[in-house]
Amino acid sequence: MAQRIKARTGEVGGIPVARSLPTAGRRQIGAWCFLDHIGPVTFGEADTGLRVAPHPHIGLQTFTWMIDGELLHRDSLGTTQPIRPGEVNLMTAGHGVSHTEETIFGDRTLHAAQLWIALPEADRNIPPSFDHYDTLPCWQDQGASWTLLTGEYGSRRADTLQYSPLIGLDIECTQPQDILLTLEPGFEYGILPLTGACIIEEERFDTDELAYLGDDLEQLTIHCEPNTRLLLIGGLPLRRDVVMWWNYVGYEREEIVEAETDWANHSARFGEIPAWPGERTEGPPSPWRR
Repeated sequence: MAQRIKARTGEVGGIPVARSLPTAGRRQIGAWCFLDHIGPVTFGEADTGLRVAPHPHIGLQTFTWMIDGELLHRDSLGTTQPIRPGEVNLMTAGHGVSHTEETIFGDRTLHAAQLWIALPEADRNIPPSFDHYDTLPCWQDQGASWTLLTGEYGSRRADTLQYSPLIGLDIECTQPQDILLTLEPGFEYGILPLTGACIIEEERFDTDELAYLGDDLEQLTIHCEPNTRLLLIGGLPLRRDVVMWWNYVGYEREEIVEAETDWANHSARFGEIPAWPGERTEGPPSPWRR
């Protein structure tokens, strides 16, 4: 039976988000260690939209899947990259990077999924980088629209940069539909309805209720209700649990404390973003910092 994980409501950059990972009952799914569902939201004329000031990351990749609206990403590598519907932004933090995000107003809507991928222990200190993907494998099957965000599914493969075996898959059904999924042995999986609802193993999962499926399935049939959009994530379980605090991911508490100290001291490790002079986000001190 699938484990049910109900998202908790938070706020990022001035707008509400539904956070499904991490929770007390489930910290990771493969290397996926963070999952926020943003929107769908429509901004009024007086709204400023999403605005996230400079903040640091280590030991992870930030992964943004844009469904509706536009965001502008800037980082301390010098990147300035808008992301539009059907595209993925992937920032590899490695040893350290800082970035910002803000709404670009077109039709004044925003709908996205933002995730983190924990880097394997051997790769956690690689140099930072940024990649943008505006073309992803898309196809029609079983009465649904499929988009492969990362990894492989059947004969299809996404070019999205990976450091550990993962899959990310978006499935959209406008009509009631049964979907047969083929799963990779050894991967653990989660399925999150971004809109609508679905039936998994006779259990109904509504929007923002994450179904954790474990790692012992090779096939799974899902019944999608009308206007349902599913996000499937999966991957090989990491050999070690990660340590997370604020925007940092590592394998030892000392790594987190070192990153906190470097950010507080304006270390060159995290660079600068000239478009946001003097503005930055200060995180809460970890319980391990003395």
